[in-house]
Amino acid sequence: MMTVSEISALTGVSVRALRLYDRIGLLKPAAVSEAGYRLYDEASLERLSAILLFRELQFPLKDIRAILDSPAYDRNRALDQQIELLQLKVEHLENLIDLARGIKLIGVKYMNFTAFDSKKIDEYARQAKASWGQTAEYREYEEKSKGRTREEERELSAALMGILAAFGPMQGMDPAGEIPQAQVAKLKAFITEHFYTCSDAILRGLGRMYAGAAGMSENIDAAGGPGAAEYAHRAIEAWCAGKD
Repeated sequence: MMTVSEISALTGVSVRALRLYDRIGLLKPAAVSEAGYRLYDEASLERLSAILLFRELQFPLKDIRAILDSPAYDRNRALDQQIELLQLKVEHLENLIDLARGIKLIGVKYMNFTAFDSKKIDEYARQAKASWGQTAEYREYEEKSKGRTREEERELSAALMGILAAFGPMQGMDPAGEIPQAQVAKLKAFITEHFYTCSDAILRGLGRMYAGAAGMSENIDAAGGPGAAEYAHRAIEAWCAGKD
């Protein structure tokens, strides 16, 4: 586990930015120490890497959160894009280094300004960003969230957490029982109404994420009691199994 200061030193992301990411639910710490320090694990670093990629692609923070929290998120695709973007930047820097060496060693007087041209990088970033907006769920989310204030976004997040927290007191029940399944139906309807059409496949992916994503399961357990996130996952699995 690493503290927020250690993560900042390792990644170059400011402590202020990391605190903002925590506040808006983009990157929650894996745990909080008894002294109140945010603690991050390897899963946190992996998510931060993805956040930094999408920042390079100039996505707003709320859109990055929507992409990373969506079951449609493809980690390998994101890594491939990150590698390509970094390779283009390396090529750009090598051109600049060659130019600087030529000026120093040979005394070049004419400066080749094409070495400073970053259009190739900008175009790749534009295309990569556009590709993430092509999923139906992302487009629907973008349309539904258009015009929402930050306060409205917070209220929706709190309402969603309230639905998930309600699974906590149900833990003595069969997750396939009537009451837990009614809560799953409520969750599914809420996501469809406010974010994007929540198919059973998407719902199943969300359930796995609730139980396993760094920071997310801890938040659900904090709101609904220990085990709430895992029980929500089990109830969602029971719902989806009944639809197979």
